[in-house]
Amino acid sequence: MTRIQHTDAEWQALLARKNAEPVAFAVTRQAATERPFTGRYEDHWAPGTYRCICCGATLFHSDTKFDAGCGWPSFFKAANPQAIEERRDTSHGMVRVETLCAQCGAHLGHVFEDGPAPTGLRYCMNSASLDFEPLPQTDRA
Repeated sequence: MTRIQHTDAEWQALLARKNAEPVAFAVTRQAATERPFTGRYEDHWAPGTYRCICCGATLFHSDTKFDAGCGWPSFFKAANPQAIEERRDTSHGMVRVETLCAQCGAHLGHVFEDGPAPTGLRYCMNSASLDFEPLPQTDRA
């Protein structure tokens, strides 16, 4: 797959058009981390789909979101395993697994092996890397 590429200025303009959180460029393009308990999706429980804020790729479905108490949106399963790229991250004196959007390379967060069943995974995402598409009213139970 050829990755979507833009200049920094193009990414910044795209994020501005999407009304992204102020830290979205730093998070997605420079691998920053938003402060815990500050993101728009940390305490968000509506049914729908979480997408990459940069390119719109489907990343997670709301039925896999759980409250990990860590201050960032957490999911136990990706919507499509091929949508998320994993990379070893040794920054900040730690060894972690960074998650990136496979379609555009946006930094999303990290994945840890301390999540709930059935996967045991905790995809700990930055709200600023996500966009939310609500489930249409007709599809809600």
